[in-house]
Amino acid sequence: MGKVAAQTCPSIGAGLETDLQGLERRLATDPSTELVKRTQKLVEIQLNEWGVHASGHFKAQADEVKELLIALAKTADPVGSRDEGYSSKFTALSGRLAKIADLQDLKQIRSSITERVAELKTSVDQMTRDNRQLVAQLKAGVSTYETKLKSAEHLALKDQLTNVVNRRCVQERIRSNMEQGQEFCAAMIDLNGFKKINDTYGHLAGDELLKQFATELNQNSRSGDLVGRWGGDEFIVVLPGNLLCAKAHIERVQKRVFGKYTINEGSQKPIVIYMEGLLGLLNGIGAKPWKS
Repeated sequence: MGKVAAQTCPSIGAGLETDLQGLERRLATDPSTELVKRTQKLVEIQLNEWGVHASGHFKAQADEVKELLIALAKTADPVGSRDEGYSSKFTALSGRLAKIADLQDLKQIRSSITERVAELKTSVDQMTRDNRQLVAQLKAGVSTYETKLKSAEHLALKDQLTNVVNRRCVQERIRSNMEQGQEFCAAMIDLNGFKKINDTYGHLAGDELLKQFATELNQNSRSGDLVGRWGGDEFIVVLPGNLLCAKAHIERVQKRVFGKYTINEGSQKPIVIYMEGLLGLLNGIGAKPWKS
């Protein structure tokens, strides 16, 4: 009987087994009628005490299981409420978990828990797959908007008439070079007599001349140079490197961009203009931050 108790519940059965073994040894040495009667009463007392302890032990275990089930049921509700598509599934699941806590048969509790765990895993796996698909869709949407944003930023930094960068973009490049301590030069170009061209041939002709000049300036500049329109008939080229290298390069550019330009204005006779300008070259090292 003691061995069975120890196997059934080791934490409290071992003590009963030890006590019964002690009684067994006493009977072996003195098997008198009086001792047998006393031993019978002691056995009954010890069995009653062990039964009370065992009942309390199993009840405590069942209570712990029930508390866990109730906590799990409460947790399932907010998880399901995050996604309307799974809300009803988790609500039903939490209800079934709560009912398990009312069961008294441990075997039935174990069976119900196994079923509910499998059901919970299936729902969570499905949520994981759906969330991955949602994340993929969100990434695709973000990528599309990033492309649109870059396109909008590109347009925002372009001069709409000449298609070279605008003043804002030039300022950002100069500021960045200064902050990073990069050596650079800036060549300012001012077209001579541009107002007279507008007054004589009209603003459309003036605009066409600015477009052609900007194209020539951009095509004759190096890949690392930044060509921009500063405003009106003023252009600027930001050149990386020292003043000596920049001067040699900009002198070659100057020879190519100044000179003869032909403007076609509809059915009118082509207008030939000889464009000249002023060019100033500045060393950017040690200069104060550029202000608009």
